[in-house]
Amino acid sequence: MSGPTTHRPPFVGDGLLVVDKPAGWTSHDVVARARWLCGTRKVGHAGTLDPMATGVLVLGVGRGTKLLTFLVGRDKAYTATIRLGQSTLTDDAEGEVTASSDASGVSGAQLRAAVHELTGDLQQVPSAVSAIKVGGVRSYARVRSGEDVQLAARPVRVARFDVEDVRPGGAVVDLDVTVEVSSGTYVRALARDLGAALGVGGHLTALRRTRVGGLGLDVATSLEDLAAEGVAAHRLLPLADAARATLTARELDEAATRALGYGQRIPSAQPGRAEPVAAFAPDGHLVAVLDESGEQARAHVVLAPADAG
Repeated sequence: MSGPTTHRPPFVGDGLLVVDKPAGWTSHDVVARARWLCGTRKVGHAGTLDPMATGVLVLGVGRGTKLLTFLVGRDKAYTATIRLGQSTLTDDAEGEVTASSDASGVSGAQLRAAVHELTGDLQQVPSAVSAIKVGGVRSYARVRSGEDVQLAARPVRVARFDVEDVRPGGAVVDLDVTVEVSSGTYVRALARDLGAALGVGGHLTALRRTRVGGLGLDVATSLEDLAAEGVAAHRLLPLADAARATLTARELDEAATRALGYGQRIPSAQPGRAEPVAAFAPDGHLVAVLDESGEQARAHVVLAPADAG
């Protein structure tokens, strides 16, 4: 990819940058490229995408990195292709085929019933070839060294699992699906479990993330466009806009704004609220992200300290 080779571009400012990740790139590759394009080393991401996957990768730039921890746990949406009739070592197309079965006889009724069983609150066993650590070592590293790794099931929620198209191809059947899932859900594992439920095996052949929380492809930009045009102001979501797009908002008066800026606590607007709350000053700038689980709200992070001028 062409791009600047002499001078690092100037720092673009604080905020979130939503990238449409290309296939073949790791999330770390995208971060490294964005560091150059944004003129700062302070760039991070809110949840990885596998190299084969494309779509929404949310990057924090400058002080925007402080918002990433609140985005990691947000729900996510994907479009994907599941191939019935083949199981693979990695539960996706990057792994070797470990078993094959004729899936041409799977009926529509069987498919609908299996999808229904994989919708809602589930106990999902993550793909063994995942980044989960087992005894301090990544699970995928153990699998690739020949170990038989058995990961524990974990609670996830599949809010939507729709089959958009069924494409027979001899002994295999490809399904184009749309899913909306809680954080921590492995779409690869959904493909594996759907194939297992139908008795024919299954794996993921394509994955595109279309949304993280309230940030979708409509605000995403390709790396090619970023390199060609620069990270213009309209491509970087400023802190306040980013927080309003991703978190519950609370409007503050001047006294509460000043108190939070000095690191003081303020009364919670809704005590017992579980989700983080973005607190905004009367002039609209983002002051802090609050924990309102108790009677007194405490700041997870203060973005506009009183001594910042």
